Amino acid sequence: MFPETRLRRLRESRPLRDMLQETRLMVQNLIYPLFVQEGAAGRVAVDSMPGVHRLSTDLLLEEVEAACRQGIKAVLLFGVPETKDEAASSAYDDQGIVQQAVRLLKACFPDLLVITDVCLCEYTSHGHCGMVKDGRIDNDATLPLLAQTALSHARAGADIVAPSDMMDGRVRAIRDKLDYNGFSGTVILSYAAKFASAFYGPFRDAAGSVPAFGDRRTHQMNPANRREALQEVLSDLEEGADMVMVKPALAYLDLVREVRDTVLCPVVAYNVSGEYSMVKAAAARGWVDERQIVLEILTGIKRAGADLIITYHAKDVASWLNSQQCGE
Repeated sequence: MFPETRLRRLRESRPLRDMLQETRLMVQNLIYPLFVQEGAAGRVAVDSMPGVHRLSTDLLLEEVEAACRQGIKAVLLFGVPETKDEAASSAYDDQGIVQQAVRLLKACFPDLLVITDVCLCEYTSHGHCGMVKDGRIDNDATLPLLAQTALSHARAGADIVAPSDMMDGRVRAIRDKLDYNGFSGTVILSYAAKFASAFYGPFRDAAGSVPAFGDRRTHQMNPANRREALQEVLSDLEEGADMVMVKPALAYLDLVREVRDTVLCPVVAYNVSGEYSMVKAAAARGWVDERQIVLEILTGIKRAGADLIITYHAKDVASWLNSQQCGE
């Protein structure tokens, strides 16, 4: 008790503070999400996500090379196709934009971990994550298409497939499809606890996946539900998921911690587009210090229990962390 116990003694010097730091954010914890577009060459700025672009495949290689130089070891690919239809046929086309990008990345960066988002929303003409019948998302009719999409990504060389659709049973459908076709070593990272969140708005601008009607509340989770999130996580693990994700991150840190305390597998948190854009907007107005607040946010996500963090800040954060190590 005070005055014998003075906790400030352990904060007096920077070397002591550094030695006693309990949570460490490292470059190896970061996954860099990227948008690759079909057709038009060059880069297209995403107005609602400053610093983020849709990239043609040649510029994707340049961006990934720059990220690799900073020590980033994993990317998450989202495809922006040239054509869309009701059956999302370009999602599982072996010559689709994601499949092309995976082959290029694995040829140029064989040690890079390539993760692919498995969903149909970017590829359907109506913008929903599954097949629409009579104005409703048909869960079971969607599963074979998701499984075929995951298989086409694995055939192209993806190390990890990440189903984000939130259809019931999709992890089992994908695991069975991969195993039957000789891809038992392909990792499944399930968007297990994915909430129907207002934080996704800028992403939908980037991916061109705004629903033409309705919303996604029939399959994405109610933000108020904690027990259901744990049930989703445990269900996906039973079906064959190797890693699980909580998305978004900031408003759901309690669930990141609870999932971490419940399961033994790796836990991933997605620092989503709205979280990114809010920081960028505030920093552009001089209201916050971008470097300090981003590092604090990501350290908080790591402290909550995330092993890996998907973040659009990844390349900048890697540069900052490398600078810290060099004593700059």
